[in-house]
Amino acid sequence: MNTPTGTTPETPRSEWYQTLAGSGEDPGGLEFLGDSHTALYSEGDATLLVSFESGPVLRQRSTTRPIGASLAEDSGWSHLTVFTESGDWFRAQVIYGFFDRLVDDAFFDGFDRVVFYGAGPCGYAAAAFSVAAPGATVIALAPQATLDPRVAEWDPRFTRKRRLNFTDRYGYAPDMLDGAEHAFILYDPANEYDAMHAALFARPNVTRLRCRLLDADLDSRLEEMGILPDLIDAACEGVLDEPVFWRLYRARRNYPPYLRRLLRQLDDDGRSFLAGILCRHVVEDSGLRMPRFRKRFQEFRDELRAQGRSLSGAESPADAQT
Repeated sequence: MNTPTGTTPETPRSEWYQTLAGSGEDPGGLEFLGDSHTALYSEGDATLLVSFESGPVLRQRSTTRPIGASLAEDSGWSHLTVFTESGDWFRAQVIYGFFDRLVDDAFFDGFDRVVFYGAGPCGYAAAAFSVAAPGATVIALAPQATLDPRVAEWDPRFTRKRRLNFTDRYGYAPDMLDGAEHAFILYDPANEYDAMHAALFARPNVTRLRCRLLDADLDSRLEEMGILPDLIDAACEGVLDEPVFWRLYRARRNYPPYLRRLLRQLDDDGRSFLAGILCRHVVEDSGLRMPRFRKRFQEFRDELRAQGRSLSGAESPADAQT
């Protein structure tokens, strides 16, 4: 892929992207796709990581380096990051034209492995535009299948975005996965709308992975747990499957936000014995300093002693169906 050429609006946004393009070892190619979208490409080896990002969201975070670009540069992969400055789910003719051009130039044919990644609206884009690279692997975190009200009128979160056209090219994301080698859809089943969207992705080549009690901002949660880079890395190495995911996802057992939500759920369900086992795990096994759990563990132990019972020999918190 040659260094892209495109319009370069004279705005602070332009300066931010120029800095972003020059922050790696290889400046790569930067292309402004109209006023609201940008593509950043850097050439590496025969593995290509294609990621989708929201510019405003990225600039709000502590690090403004896209995770796809960072991982690719560390591993020597090629990477293509497509940014949006507006909440448009990448539903823009200029984006269609960009991917059409890549297909016409046989760009994706030059790679042995192509991985598409995104979260939320960017996860929708990762699934939808993966059709441009048949045989690709897709990782989409809590993606929407569509915002077309004729299909997803039950989702009230994005009513103002229903004016976007999800029925023309690259439209219905689940159908765009038919040419993928495999797609992994991660979602929290307790989030009703995310779970309903995930159900629409049911396909023979799609694995839906339940990330219970992580709720919104799934990418941030997995990154805080330290497993998002490993998840993408496994896909780029061609070894990602369901067992690999579950091995990585064991990290939730030492992730305080997950543990707090799990304790709250057990309390709400009246499962005090399992709550006691969870508190024991946090206090005795995890190495975490969580005073609330230590206090609760002592309370549970005292209650059980008064009843002539104990927690010894009980199942571990990992065996609880959570």
